[in-house]
Amino acid sequence: MYYIVKGLCYNIFNNKELTIMKNYHTHTKRCYHAMDTEEEYILAAIQSGYTELGFSDHSPWHFDSSFHSSMRMEEDKLEGYVNILKQLREKYKDKISIKIGLECEYFEKYMPWLEKIVKEYKLDYLILGNHFDEDETGIYFGRSLTQQQLTKYVDSCIKGLRTGLYSYLAHPDLANYDIYDPFYTQEMTRLCLEAKKLDIPLEFNLLGFSTHRQYPNDVFFKIVQKIGNKVIIGTDAHESSALLDLKTYNEALNYLKKLGIDITEDIKFLK
Repeated sequence: MYYIVKGLCYNIFNNKELTIMKNYHTHTKRCYHAMDTEEEYILAAIQSGYTELGFSDHSPWHFDSSFHSSMRMEEDKLEGYVNILKQLREKYKDKISIKIGLECEYFEKYMPWLEKIVKEYKLDYLILGNHFDEDETGIYFGRSLTQQQLTKYVDSCIKGLRTGLYSYLAHPDLANYDIYDPFYTQEMTRLCLEAKKLDIPLEFNLLGFSTHRQYPNDVFFKIVQKIGNKVIIGTDAHESSALLDLKTYNEALNYLKKLGIDITEDIKFLK
């Protein structure tokens, strides 16, 4: 059993101290399905004892078509997003470290635009959240998938990870397929092996965990344990109260430790 006190997690059986109180998966209301201000998230993180908070709202994309997504920020909101976070980073620099990033899919034809944005705004990091194969006409990987679509999800994730742009893979088991089908094990093993080879952490997603989604799931994380992937806990906060929910954080930490999974809080930042 574990309990958390102001940024320190203790195992009450051996009093071993763990300092795992960083979160890089935080959204803002710019994505149309989150709430609260950036400052409210920061204050909640400080209250809970987080030492570092990364914002990774859903990235805009510069679409060729006139398509407008209902689940990600618009392109013209990006500058304001970065500017307010820079101001708050300075304001709270003595209390918490603030990092500025985005959660993005791997959209192959739009990657040059994303690379330009990373440089222009000097972003600290990106996380790969592969919800869609493409926005305009694509499929949502969180809906029931065929074998072909599951393979497409894994292929897309691997291509994204190989770019070197992404610090970790968010909710890697978002792909909605029968977890007891041997094909699921085959494809997810392929994904985990590539992540291991590239030394890129996989996320244990607290939003999915607390709301009982199809992710995170036992089958996937037993594959993770077998292969020896590093795992990072991501709050996936869509409201500031998620950063106050240390009970769920605690339960996730306990679950991962019981499996003997290598938990990390460190990510590689963009240069």
